[in-house]
Amino acid sequence: MRILFISRKTIFSVPGGDTVQMVETAKELKKIGVEVDIFDQQKEVHYMNYDLLHFFNLTRPADILFHTTKSDVPYVVSTIFVQYDFYKYLSPYSRMGLATRLVGLDGIEYLKTTLKHGLGKEKLTYFPYVWKGQKKSIREVLIHAKAILPNSASEAKRVSKSYGIEVAEYLVPNGINTQEFRSTEDTERVSNQLICVGQIEPRKNQLNLIRAANQLDVSLMIIGNPAPNHKSYFEECKKIASEKVTFVTRVKQKQLIPYYLSSAIHILPSWFETTGLSSLEAAYLGCKIVVSPNGDTKDYFGNYANYCEPQSVQSIKEAIIGALKREFSDELKQVIESNYTWRKAAERTKECYQSILAKL
Repeated sequence: MRILFISRKTIFSVPGGDTVQMVETAKELKKIGVEVDIFDQQKEVHYMNYDLLHFFNLTRPADILFHTTKSDVPYVVSTIFVQYDFYKYLSPYSRMGLATRLVGLDGIEYLKTTLKHGLGKEKLTYFPYVWKGQKKSIREVLIHAKAILPNSASEAKRVSKSYGIEVAEYLVPNGINTQEFRSTEDTERVSNQLICVGQIEPRKNQLNLIRAANQLDVSLMIIGNPAPNHKSYFEECKKIASEKVTFVTRVKQKQLIPYYLSSAIHILPSWFETTGLSSLEAAYLGCKIVVSPNGDTKDYFGNYANYCEPQSVQSIKEAIIGALKREFSDELKQVIESNYTWRKAAERTKECYQSILAKL
């Protein structure tokens, strides 16, 4: 069985959770007998060398259709279906806020894709996308896909509700590498230290987090690089941050271990998360978790997390205070070990491949 992984053009130049998901899944699939290549965006693809194509990011349909319209090889899609409608609440009178209200979610993604092409930031390789648009392009991807692999049941429901296409579903939860994040280090955990790991951008909501932390007797460490199109947001974060807030540039996953071990709480008050891989990693290493309920976080963290409303600084403050008072539960670590590992994700993914190929 030979599979080709294909994702967005910036998957490695602007890494994110989808980068980790793709790379770690590929590693674990290879360990259980599946040959996997990752498309590097440079070389010509010989599609017929593969049994299946596996795409990541449904919200980038032009990148998918560029390949599917050139090949008859069956394909599946890990949807990673992030919805950006939060912009209309985040900044209703800004250009993004007004555009989101006027043209909706698919319209805003269409504008982003075509503008990036027009400004020379990302080349649009599938030009029919210009007249097909975002929604029609995504529906075309789904109609011809052999299966989708959402990261949770709630994500699957969102895809179905948004596009109304019936397609086979294989739930493949996100995970962590439990071997990489297993540590015997004797690190002192600072009882009032918060950590937030993630790209610095409006969706991750570091600005409101800083506002909340400034009003509490806590220290806050923000680890990550600013998103390429949100440098001004990063500057605003630094401008309002008190001396209790520290910024650390993005570090490799394994280098996050001492930061997780020394912190009491990991907080990701995002406007939207399909999972929040850093929250899983932090919880596995003993951090209490604060997250927003927006997206699919409740599918993963259930009653083990404190939840906050991203638009409310007061809500974020109250969630932090609640987490500070809460005792850490080893049960969440056990849940992660049993259900949310890249090995389990790979096993489920392989089941999907086998089922599809058996029917061809």
